[in-house]
Amino acid sequence: MTDEIGDENPKKKADVVADSINRLLTELSVKCAKEEGVRDYFHVGVVGYGHQVGSAFAGTLAGRDLVPLGEVANNPARVDSRVKKVPDGAGGLVETHVSFPVWMDPVHYGGTPMTRALGYADSLVSRWVDEHPGGFPPIVLNLTDGESTDGDPTSAAIALASHATADGTALLFNLHVSAAGGTSVTFPDSEEGLPDPYARALFGMSSVLPSHMRSYAASQGHRVSESTRGFVYNADIASVVEFLDIGTRATELR
Repeated sequence: MTDEIGDENPKKKADVVADSINRLLTELSVKCAKEEGVRDYFHVGVVGYGHQVGSAFAGTLAGRDLVPLGEVANNPARVDSRVKKVPDGAGGLVETHVSFPVWMDPVHYGGTPMTRALGYADSLVSRWVDEHPGGFPPIVLNLTDGESTDGDPTSAAIALASHATADGTALLFNLHVSAAGGTSVTFPDSEEGLPDPYARALFGMSSVLPSHMRSYAASQGHRVSESTRGFVYNADIASVVEFLDIGTRATELR
């Protein structure tokens, strides 16, 4: 995850992933905010895998697995100041400083033990399904460089996605952040055109988008079919966040 991606202002893959997750947690918190505070429409876990596998929350949430969203919103590890370009009203852009809550930091070393990580997520999904048999099925979003260093993760992925509530089976979506380059691919319905075995394996591990998620994806301009899977290859940072958002926001459309 130390390789850089992006043609302009390249960033390490691990930094792209961490920024995307932190931005998603911010967007979820804003989306679920009401007058009385952030409602616990979601319980959120962030699993990191590199030199170790486990909770990737930093700060007061460190070591926690599944945390109610209201508690997540109120407990970032810190709030950074970031530079953002915004329209200046005259057709140009101007730089401004914005607050950027941070719940997790990037990790750049330790391999990619994806099989162990999916097994860890499987234990969380299993427990959630047992405790909430009538709830919306868990969604697992796996952001990775695709090169598993502890064996073929396919069996672990199948086991994870086999859990089900009364409302459907658990969903596993994969986002492949690769330094290999090539054309970005978002929500494909076949492995045709994917550049390497890692991308094709991740596509095969990804859940087919349920109908309500396909409808949301289509409303955002994506071409979808009944075979469309929750998989993205080397999308830009904005598309990474959209990928995560489709996997969560679409639950509101039910």
